[in-house]
Amino acid sequence: MFISFHMNRSVRSCRFLVLVILLFAAPGSPAEMFRLATYNLESYLDVPTSTRPAKSPESKAMIRRSILALKPDVLALQELGSLKALLDLRDSLTSEGLDLPHWQFLSATDTNIHIALLSKFPFVASRPHTNDSFLLNGRRFHVSRGFAEVDIQPNSNFSFTLIAAHLKSRRALAQADESEFRLEEAKLLRGLIDERLDGNPNANLVVLGDFNDTKDSASTRTILGQGKTRLVDTRPAESTPADSRASEASLSGRRVTWTHYFATEDAYRRIDFLLLSKAMARAWIPSETYVLDIANWGLASDHRPIVACFEARDQ
Repeated sequence: MFISFHMNRSVRSCRFLVLVILLFAAPGSPAEMFRLATYNLESYLDVPTSTRPAKSPESKAMIRRSILALKPDVLALQELGSLKALLDLRDSLTSEGLDLPHWQFLSATDTNIHIALLSKFPFVASRPHTNDSFLLNGRRFHVSRGFAEVDIQPNSNFSFTLIAAHLKSRRALAQADESEFRLEEAKLLRGLIDERLDGNPNANLVVLGDFNDTKDSASTRTILGQGKTRLVDTRPAESTPADSRASEASLSGRRVTWTHYFATEDAYRRIDFLLLSKAMARAWIPSETYVLDIANWGLASDHRPIVACFEARDQ
């Protein structure tokens, strides 16, 4: 009796073990990972204007060093001067080992600085918004830098929509209050977000860029939204590529999250954001998401870049 029972149990155990091996050792490639980043380059101009100097070679080199440290697959850029400046940057990154061949360059009302995208992946669709307008105090204004909107498909199993923005700065305007101007731009941006999510609540959506205000401001709260379509704020803490895990930056209980140094007020603020729809957040890898902390960061720009990592597979 005992021997018979022992043999039957052994057979059942072997069968179970074989099943486990088949399940976990079955052939198949892991999900592809990709990285998204946003970076305000602070007047990346080849030639000076009446209000902005040309970018120095030293600053350009530091910008390239920062981008190479992030290793992004898709990169949203703010404050590009000309298309030539963008393409020269792309070519320099390629020569240093980061190939981002696909690009988009927006030219809107502001003719001095522009939004741009560089990508490893081709754009499945592109919907640039360069002529959106609003009424403020009885006058019509246009969104200064527009909104770059593209659809990207890293592989056959995953696709997402990305919207990049650069809202009005804190510099005073003669025609309107700068914060009210920024709020109106935010309302238009939120309108684009609602169009995408109302049509498909499970859409993979990323909204990123320089919002020029903090999370508690009216403009940023508008972009974040409310209820079921409220976006997820990744709120990365500072880290370096050498750190084992970005999340270790918060072990002290104090997450260093600022992205911009505002010299006029001698203040450090988080005004650059990387926001996600709830569906996109399921593919997000928080431990690989951070604000780049690198020596001499200020030589490149008054902003620090943000990078986030994702798993290219619907969850």
